Amino acid sequence: MASPRPIQSPPWQTASRWGLTLTIILLGAWLSTLSLLLPLSLATIPIGWLLAAIVGRTFLHTGLFILAHDAMHRNLIPQHNALNHRIGQLCVGLYGFLSYAQCRRNHGLHHQIPAQVGDPDWHDGVHCQPLGWYWHFLRGYLSLSGFGWFTLGWSGIFLLGVGGFQLPVANILLFWALPLILSSIQLFIFGTYLPHRRGTIGLPTIVRPGPINVLWSLLSCYHFGNYHWAHHIDPTTPWYRLPQLYSITPKSSPNLKFP
Repeated sequence: MASPRPIQSPPWQTASRWGLTLTIILLGAWLSTLSLLLPLSLATIPIGWLLAAIVGRTFLHTGLFILAHDAMHRNLIPQHNALNHRIGQLCVGLYGFLSYAQCRRNHGLHHQIPAQVGDPDWHDGVHCQPLGWYWHFLRGYLSLSGFGWFTLGWSGIFLLGVGGFQLPVANILLFWALPLILSSIQLFIFGTYLPHRRGTIGLPTIVRPGPINVLWSLLSCYHFGNYHWAHHIDPTTPWYRLPQLYSITPKSSPNLKFP
């Protein structure tokens, strides 16, 4: 069987322009929706719009981690390494006051030994059910010092938001804290548990692109669900180009590697 032909990577300048443009769009949407929603009176928002706002904020919050993830692979702004990593640091900071260096170390291990003992995204070998695995997943990204920064950061948000800007506590909880929790669940379910639950045996087939499949792939986890193993096969491809790797499936790739 012939080895699959990887898609041609765009020049660094083109990839950097795309990465920077999408970063500005996602960060701008995250900041603008937050600034618009935090001071609103919840009594004036119909329940349908309230739910839509929470779902939208969750999607944008997940986008912060996706941007940081691409920065870890130097796929975000490949032409400017320092800017690439600074944006990654900013995104994980906004996401949940996380350490970019620790996230990068963890993700490097994930690619070296995916779905096995030692992989920070894998379960502990005992608690392989979703809840136990999710708890282990969270602990891998929140060390003792990380938890301290997380606590300090959220304390500052409430002190400044409520005490300084007189923002309603409920708005901070609904439009900032809740999307963070839901986003972590989204990243775990679609980006970790479903792709890796069978380990590296019987790897899932990468879904062929189609309007509905690509839209669902984007909304569920920025293509890291349906095309998760495509990312492992070619980690140099940025998130928005993953559907183009549909022909490089585990079954058609005899030399599957995880760089």
